[in-house]
Amino acid sequence: MEFSWKKNLVVLWAGVFFCSMAYSISIPFLPIFMHDELGVGNQYLSIWAGVAFGITFLSSALISPFWGSLADKYGRKPMLIRSGYSLAALYLINFFVQDPVQLVALRLFQGLLAGFIPAAIALVGTNTPEEKTGYALGIMATASASGNIIGPLIGGVVSFTLGNRNAFLFSSAIVLIAALVATFLVHEKEFKRPKVRSRVKDDLKQAAGIPVFFALLGLVAMSNFSVMILEPLITIYVQGMDIASDRISLISGVVFSAVGVATVIMAPRWGRIGGKIGYGKVLMIGLIGGAVGNLLQFFVTGYVGFGILRFIYGLFFAAVFPAVNAMIVQVTKPEFRGRAFSLNQSATQIGTMAGPLIGGVLGAVIPIHWIFVINGAALLACAFIAHYKKIDQTAPFRKTNIADGQSK
Repeated sequence: MEFSWKKNLVVLWAGVFFCSMAYSISIPFLPIFMHDELGVGNQYLSIWAGVAFGITFLSSALISPFWGSLADKYGRKPMLIRSGYSLAALYLINFFVQDPVQLVALRLFQGLLAGFIPAAIALVGTNTPEEKTGYALGIMATASASGNIIGPLIGGVVSFTLGNRNAFLFSSAIVLIAALVATFLVHEKEFKRPKVRSRVKDDLKQAAGIPVFFALLGLVAMSNFSVMILEPLITIYVQGMDIASDRISLISGVVFSAVGVATVIMAPRWGRIGGKIGYGKVLMIGLIGGAVGNLLQFFVTGYVGFGILRFIYGLFFAAVFPAVNAMIVQVTKPEFRGRAFSLNQSATQIGTMAGPLIGGVLGAVIPIHWIFVINGAALLACAFIAHYKKIDQTAPFRKTNIADGQSK
């Protein structure tokens, strides 16, 4: 057992890393692709780009509970394989699109057929010894962060040297590697399969019957919203600082990567700490530290200080999602866990979709530095909810298993 879960962790880390890297190689450059390759004019570019981004998150949020239901009946590994090969094919088809309508349609199908990362997290959560789950999920958080750091660098080089269209070929090849890894190297323990696949309506009812889990879904949506509300504004904010025009892209890239680098450094450590003091306490530290980090960014006017604060914010916020994932394992029964992580994915996608839309509108009507205050306030509200719902009192695995209501 010891070798098996560690091997799975390494293999699934690699799969999530490749999947995240594939996304960030091509998708951040969609507006440039739509302008240069599909002929979308500047007048309508932001609209088409917004639709192309948002449609994927919306369709993924709606379909995730369905895939979670299938995962609990047939296993998480089949979901890895399904999503991996589907995404590889869709990235390949992206290479051939000729107009924005075709691109949006493909982005819709990408959302409907996605699910590699939540399936990988669910598999780690259900195939790792309970006392090691927090550490393992912290390690998994670094996979996505690492892919998101390296992907844009590769995508920028590919787009510059070979053209934006060819970035989709690289994304397709890299996701195919993730799918092959899942097919031949991932092993899943046998688990008790329900005789009948549950309905989404029943899953939501069951989730509502677990108050801590339902509160966690709200925190996930709000936390992702707080991250993504700044996504379309960071570069614009950096442009307003005293920086030479030929250095803006480089400095913006460094600022963007600061949070990812901090996540790679701290997420596994927060996982270990959560196993000792409780994941609820770690979640509170991450939310309050992230809130303070955002509020302090209101006062910074130079890019050096701004980048440092973004890094410090990342060190604390890196605690949030590994703690949430560990607590989902802790408060749900194994036979519901696939659906639980898919509901978590739906909450993630809702926050991810709403954040850029609202952030873009707010950035147009109020100074951007005030949005850091809104962001910090949102995370403080999350911390208050966590305390009010007694989420911060959740114990480590070795002491309590809430799903069973028994002391260990």
